[in-house]
Amino acid sequence: MDFASTNLSGKLLIAMPDMGDPRFEHAVIYICAHSDEGAMGLIVNKPAPDIRFRDLLSQLEIPTGDSVRDIRVHFGGPVEHGRGFVLHSSDYASETGTLEVDGHTSMTATTDVLRDLASGGGPSMSLLALGYAGWGPGQLEAEIAHNGWLTCDPKDDILFGRAHELKWTAALKQLGIDPITLSSTAGHA
Repeated sequence: MDFASTNLSGKLLIAMPDMGDPRFEHAVIYICAHSDEGAMGLIVNKPAPDIRFRDLLSQLEIPTGDSVRDIRVHFGGPVEHGRGFVLHSSDYASETGTLEVDGHTSMTATTDVLRDLASGGGPSMSLLALGYAGWGPGQLEAEIAHNGWLTCDPKDDILFGRAHELKWTAALKQLGIDPITLSSTAGHA
């Protein structure tokens, strides 16, 4: 597959076992934007264990109602840790800026989605990520060509499910790959 001409927006990246960067070890990343200028995605399987959604809302002075949902906060990637991104189902769009990635999934990086979630509204499925993963022009394509990542279509349980420790394996199994047999060494004939 020629990844130089393929738009990976709306796809999952699955880190190969010998990724080399501990921040991406066993990472599953949803690609939100991909063009000739680079790529941007959110890690969907690395929860931030010490950060609670209610605490973030409190820091942002967003009032919470009794119907606020328990949304798990994630490490979205190593770029801009202090910036939040809500990956969510397409049944929600912010008045001030929602990026529709595909017909099923969108991303909003404005506080109005947090206000809606805090009041019990907002999208039916969501994930809050702090930071993001980013690649410069051609960088992601080169990493894929060097056997750093596999790609597949997303499924809701991988994107929004709570079994984070199983998402990497589930994504690989979606491709028909048993993680035990996976090698990061490409073969050459």
